[in-house]
Amino acid sequence: MGTLNTTTAATAQQQVPLVLATVFVAYLGQFTLNPIIAPLAREVGLAEWQIGVTIGAAALMLVGTSQFWGRRSQSWGRKPVLTGALALGTVTMIMFTLVAILGMRGMIAGTWLFVLFVLLRGLGFGVAISAVPPTAQAYIADVTEPGKQRVAWLSGLGAAQGIAMVGGAALGGGLSAFGLATALIAVPVVLSIGLLLVIIKLRREPATTLIEKPVRPRVSDGRIWPYLVAGFGLYTALGFIQVATGFIVIDRFGLDPQAAGPLTGGALIAAGVGVIVAQSVIVPRTGWRPGILLRVGSAAALAGYLIMIPDAGPVVLIASMLIIGLGLGIAGPGYLAGPTMAMRREEQGGLAGLLSANLGLTFVIAPLAGTTLYGLQPALPIIASAVIMAAVTVFVAVHPRFRRTDTDPCRDLS
Repeated sequence: MGTLNTTTAATAQQQVPLVLATVFVAYLGQFTLNPIIAPLAREVGLAEWQIGVTIGAAALMLVGTSQFWGRRSQSWGRKPVLTGALALGTVTMIMFTLVAILGMRGMIAGTWLFVLFVLLRGLGFGVAISAVPPTAQAYIADVTEPGKQRVAWLSGLGAAQGIAMVGGAALGGGLSAFGLATALIAVPVVLSIGLLLVIIKLRREPATTLIEKPVRPRVSDGRIWPYLVAGFGLYTALGFIQVATGFIVIDRFGLDPQAAGPLTGGALIAAGVGVIVAQSVIVPRTGWRPGILLRVGSAAALAGYLIMIPDAGPVVLIASMLIIGLGLGIAGPGYLAGPTMAMRREEQGGLAGLLSANLGLTFVIAPLAGTTLYGLQPALPIIASAVIMAAVTVFVAVHPRFRRTDTDPCRDLS
């Protein structure tokens, strides 16, 4: 479970803020699209399930390539992986923006438009974004010792994503007031900024710190699988309502697609604020171990989903998203940090990819299932999220892996 030697690790830690900045920019590009994806679907004539398939295709790429990227980040180095990922993301989103604008003008429609959405926003961008989280997580695990320092740095990783969620929701929702095309154009611009940041500022590691043959951990490993189960539940519950939120705003409050963008952005901003507060304030100040983080966070998120079920107006909807964000922000570092504390350095890249792939799997299933349930009855995806989160809350409370992680994190329970 060793890390780099002290001098090398100290030097490498100086690059962690830059890696976190790269994560922020990459996710800012993704989250800028979130508040406008439902209005865009209505504008170009795509059904809810077709957007579910598009998001699910991106998640499928996350599942299929995360372990590859996680291990390659240890054998090739972080800079080549992040450079390639951001370049691919920029190109695919330029093409997606052009296709979407043509769709809004009626120049592409129907099956062809749907196929291009899946190929560009789904498959192409999915491959690109899947490289970023495991690369950052593996890097942090490389240069930190197990314990509070690692939890704090991984909280920084989650905070970067949370800030990006807020920034993306604000940027996408705000720019949508000037037209959906304006918000679409912002996405590849943001990604290109990230690409330049990596090319100019990120140092490449010395060859001596790379690992030629990183280990590929097993899903059945007793140090890992309970966290995979908990994380799968946490993010499946989120996935059920994340895409549906735009449709909920449109239909509950009787808004047209153009007017729905800012309010959808506000709801997503609330969730992002919850994540930021949790991971910038609550997690670092409490010093809770991974098991406690998971227990407290899952219970808080459950409360948020229950509040969202009734149609009680926009204020309650935004409050429920804030509470969900707080819960996920507390639980997330527990999910990421817990298994890293029991793994060797050569396993960390594969583990980071496995954890990211697990989250990707939730978004293969959840957006399509959530939008399908929404088509049957608008409250169903929220109810499903609450049921799943209740099961996670019970699981992390009773499974011994989480209790023993708090007292003896390096003990192998396989």
